[in-house]
Amino acid sequence: MSGTYQRDFDHRGRYDDEDDADLQDERDQYHRDNWDGRRGSGGGRRGRTRTWPDGRHWGEDGRGRGSWRRGRLIALCAVPLGLLPVLHALVPDFRGVGSFVETFLPWLGLLVLPLLLAAWWRRSALALVAVLVPAGAWGGLTAGALGAFGSDPAYDFSVVQHNIADDNPDPAGAARALAGAGPAMIALEEVTPSVAAKVSGALDAAYPHHAVRGTVGLWSKFPLKDVRPVDIKPDSVPAPWQRGLRATAVTSQGYVAVYVAHLPSVRAGWPQGLRTGPRDDAARRLGEVLAAETMDRTILLGDLNGTTDDRGLGPVVSRFDDSGRGFAFSWPKRFPVARLDHVMVRGAEIVDLRTLATTDSDHVPVQAKLDF
Repeated sequence: MSGTYQRDFDHRGRYDDEDDADLQDERDQYHRDNWDGRRGSGGGRRGRTRTWPDGRHWGEDGRGRGSWRRGRLIALCAVPLGLLPVLHALVPDFRGVGSFVETFLPWLGLLVLPLLLAAWWRRSALALVAVLVPAGAWGGLTAGALGAFGSDPAYDFSVVQHNIADDNPDPAGAARALAGAGPAMIALEEVTPSVAAKVSGALDAAYPHHAVRGTVGLWSKFPLKDVRPVDIKPDSVPAPWQRGLRATAVTSQGYVAVYVAHLPSVRAGWPQGLRTGPRDDAARRLGEVLAAETMDRTILLGDLNGTTDDRGLGPVVSRFDDSGRGFAFSWPKRFPVARLDHVMVRGAEIVDLRTLATTDSDHVPVQAKLDF
């Protein structure tokens, strides 16, 4: 081709005879073969240049598009990704898609990387600038979460939340490990009668005040009064089912209402997607109970089977001043990707939130330091 069609190209590598449709295709193929096509004296070539396959370079491609005109699809994907951290509530919850997105929201920022690589591969200045939108949004979100707390904050006391797991082979060892962190209160879920007996044997000396209602329990160094179960059972769940309690802790800062709750799990299946209904129903019931709470100082500890970004937990999260900044991913134990275990407070501030060493449960314990 280079010998046959060189005469038909001008010094810019463009075909001169626009009326010949047959040779137009050859002109396109000429550019795709990555030749500069400049003519030298005597009809020869000079300045031959090799570019990326299919015309991908920072100049014009085989279609005559510059770096600011190509990569529009990449730019179109980058903009909504950048808006997702603040507009995730607009994602439709069809078959649980909205809850799924919100549960793993921090990880969606990793989608910036393939977009960045695609923009570079396409040599698109337009796409690279557009990718700056999600890169800045997710970078700010990550930096804010990682720097949420000071290195040595002042606090009044700490609490620990842990789903100890009803099949835990060593609940007593897990309880002793939690007590080693020095919390004033320890909230546990999946506390069967056998688990309760073993945990009490390990904790009662240091935590003489405890209460168990159904499968949730609270061990405290502070006296507990007005202990009662909290009914958060969804209509779709058959009885018996008791996963909530409320107690008044007589702390050094005064009376504090303490709730322990364990919401139903979210189940995935095909073709129905994520089944969030029972959890959302329990969250709504818990939110109603919290709305009726008269004490100014309130703590909620529990495995809520959702993150604070999840719209299904909105009725609960909205009742508290502080639901815990930072990540502190607590599930699953082997590679935690979401914080399902929560400490939320009203009339106080969480000045530090972190995970503790793992136990034989599939959840990771979470400790919060509280300032009243």
